[in-house]
Amino acid sequence: MKDRVLDLVFLVGVLFKGLDGLAELVTGVLLLFVTPAKLHQAAGAATAGERAEDPHDLIANLIVHGVAHLQHGSIVFAALYLLVHGVVKLAIVIALLIGSRGIYPWAMGALGAFLIFQVYELVTNPSIAVAILTVFDAIIIWLTWREWRRGRELRTTWRGTVAWVFRRRVAT
Repeated sequence: MKDRVLDLVFLVGVLFKGLDGLAELVTGVLLLFVTPAKLHQAAGAATAGERAEDPHDLIANLIVHGVAHLQHGSIVFAALYLLVHGVVKLAIVIALLIGSRGIYPWAMGALGAFLIFQVYELVTNPSIAVAILTVFDAIIIWLTWREWRRGRELRTTWRGTVAWVFRRRVAT
């Protein structure tokens, strides 16, 4: 049962990485066409309701304050980072879905490189979000290594896990 739960976590993690990669790709493209003033205006509009309810709302004020200090260069850097990160994640997920076992070492390497960057970010600019993402990525790397070591393709894991989940629901 432990193996099936880990398989399920791996599959959910891959799905999350794909959705996250798509969101990063879309956000990166949008950031290429947004000026700092428009971004500030959008942040103000998005948080206006919450700030009207609670002028001291931590998250809303962090968003507005963070966007207020953005320069064009930092927006371009963020856009390029998100584009590269999103493309790599989507490429990994697509290759896993196609069934290429050869992608596992590449996936672990790419995620490992992102993990190193995230650890650097944690040391230089600590944040709860980056800490959570780093732990999540470390777990996904370990699960990917586990899957690769077992010699299975994603679709094999998918079929076995889906069958296990539905058999389990019927039995309980």
